[in-house]
Amino acid sequence: MSPSLVIAGVDPGLARTGYGIIRGQGDGWQVLASGTIETEAGEPIAQRMLALYRALSDLFGRHGPDVVAVEQLFLNRNRRSAIMVGEARGIVLLAAAQAAARVVELTPQAVKLAITGQGRGDKHQVAYMVRHLLHLRRPLAPDEGDALAVALCAGYQIEAPVVGP
Repeated sequence: MSPSLVIAGVDPGLARTGYGIIRGQGDGWQVLASGTIETEAGEPIAQRMLALYRALSDLFGRHGPDVVAVEQLFLNRNRRSAIMVGEARGIVLLAAAQAAARVVELTPQAVKLAITGQGRGDKHQVAYMVRHLLHLRRPLAPDEGDALAVALCAGYQIEAPVVGP
């Protein structure tokens, strides 16, 4: 592993996609960029997907992540929501491939366990710990906090060998 790694964590959604880009290794991570990409609800889905793709491509182009980390799709009772998240994940994976970044997929439980010490931590616990671990004083939007948590979890796992493609 290089002395410093750039990891982009993404919490995908068609309406809101959280992103967090960090640089460092081990316990020393610095936030390069974080926030939420929002698409217009009234726009056709194809246009929303294009807007998401362009925003991610721009972010990845500016920051050159070595790794793009994304949560595996969590199937819930709302099938429409799951389909839209799946579509957004596809956009994330495409933008990551275009940026020649390694993709790491993580379960939501693995992320919560790595960040809070328990696999069932809620969004508030995750956000609190992300702010603590990254020494952030500002509040985090929910999707932004989740994306930074995904990036941190990937960073912790990359310190040890990552199993998978």
